[in-house]
Amino acid sequence: MSRVKRGSVARQYRKKILKLNKGFIGSHSLLFRIAKQQNMRSLQYAYSDRKKRKRDFRSLWIKRINASSRLNNSSYSQLINKLKKTKIMLNRKILSQICIQDIKSFNKILSLVV
Repeated sequence: MSRVKRGSVARQYRKKILKLNKGFIGSHSLLFRIAKQQNMRSLQYAYSDRKKRKRDFRSLWIKRINASSRLNNSSYSQLINKLKKTKIMLNRKILSQICIQDIKSFNKILSLVV
């Protein structure tokens, strides 16, 4: 059986991992073993945080809607309840954008609901 020399392949793999970890703190970007572990962990964080981002944005939209509705003597839960009863189909993202960009329109929506 012939001898397999994989020096160049191994070097390419190590360089790839270290390149992915560029900018990490301390030995996480310098030493291969630690960098490899940190790379796996960073990929796990990236996967879970893609799910978490959706939760974070939804809570941000709710906070914005709540703040705007409280300026008009109503709470977030009352507003959403009244929107559902009057069958106005606006999601939280659109409502929060209306709160920020066009307060007059948001006040009209509130007057329609009440």
